[in-house]
Parts: sequence; structure tokens; C-alpha cells
Amino acid sequence: MSTLAETAVRERAVRRKPAAKRRARSRPGAFTGGMLWIVAIAALLAGVVAINVLALRLNVELDELRRTRAELKAEIATTRAQLSTASANERIVHEAVSRLGLVEHDPNRTTNVELETP
Repeated sequence: MSTLAETAVRERAVRRKPAAKRRARSRPGAFTGGMLWIVAIAALLAGVVAINVLALRLNVELDELRRTRAELKAEIATTRAQLSTASANERIVHEAVSRLGLVEHDPNRTTNVELETP
């Protein structure tokens, strides 16, 4: 039994030996793998910046178009008011002539009467 115990002790000693530390060797692809990640992230960030610049330009253009639309709406409202005023005057003149029989007076035939003051 002593040989059996000695064998077990030897096996434990062999198992308990610390493993030899490996030297950290640089693998040939380790540096390029990190560079690929850096390039990939840089490309993604450049894409995000490009999209933000595009969105900013579109917002500026949209603001200009909204301002132009507001100006055009104001111009249309002014034109409609002028048209309404012009058509109202013509309508009034037409009604006065057709319904009431009124006519425009010739300003050359107008005479002024001067009254004496008492």
C-alpha cells in the first residue's frame, strides 16, 4: 500500500505544479484586427455626420420654402382683397345704372352757383 500512496502523492505533485507562464506573443493578425475595428467605427461615424449635415441642409431648405409659401399666401390674400374691392365698385355702379337708372354726370357740364351771404 505504500507504493500506492507514494504514487498518489506523486500524481498530486505533478498536478499541483504551476503551469509555465506563456509569453505574450503578438499574433500577426492582432494589430490588423484592431485597425479594422477602428476603420469600421470611423466609417460609421463619418456616415452619421454626413446624414446629419444632409438633414441640416434639408431643414434649411424647408424653412426657406415655408417662408416663401407664407409670402405667397400673403400676396394671394392681398390680390383677393383688391379683386373683391374692384368687383364691389363695378357691381355697385352696375346696380346703380340698371336698377336706379343713375348715370355718371359729365364734369364739364357742371356749373357752380354762388349764393350771397346776408
